[in-house]
Amino acid sequence: MDAAEQRARMNEVPVEDTTRSEYEKLMNDEWFKYRSGPELADMQRATIGTLREISASYFEDPAAATQVLTDLVEECGPGLDFRPPIYLEYRERVRFGSNVFINSNLMILGSGEVTIGDNALIGPEARFYTVNHAFDVETRREGWERAFPIVLEDDVWLGGSVVICPGVTIGRGSVVAAGSVVTKDVPPMTVVGGNPARVLKHL
Repeated sequence: MDAAEQRARMNEVPVEDTTRSEYEKLMNDEWFKYRSGPELADMQRATIGTLREISASYFEDPAAATQVLTDLVEECGPGLDFRPPIYLEYRERVRFGSNVFINSNLMILGSGEVTIGDNALIGPEARFYTVNHAFDVETRREGWERAFPIVLEDDVWLGGSVVICPGVTIGRGSVVAAGSVVTKDVPPMTVVGGNPARVLKHL
């Protein structure tokens, strides 16, 4: 999603709609109120509980732990290789491609869809932040938030402690240097780094 589209959506004024659940609004990438949807907290607790069980069992039976994680997320290709712990809030919004490697302490926050493509390499302490709160103070106090998808295309490599912000797509084959904060889309086959991340070279 480009920056202009994200700004336009964030500038939309949230409107109460009591005919639908907060979960329905979340799944449609609309404004929703987390605190007004008790089912959302229940979903998070269930996911986090399963992730804790995965972490506890991984070192005795990594194959079984990997299968539980594969089954937990919305979609997962073959060949997943990960190191615990992993923190996800909404398992229904996470998709892993084939042959993905995830190092320890991956965190995916918020309800935006996160798609990680084939052959991705995710360094330790990676952070995917999919949610924005309202910019207007009064609206923010009311609890409104809105999420945006994050996409890693095939063959992306994230260094350690990388932060990916809401709405970002990282193009095929690109590399993100350790410690970078990625605030906008990354072109395919480039190396980016810094805060905010910028193109350092083309591959």
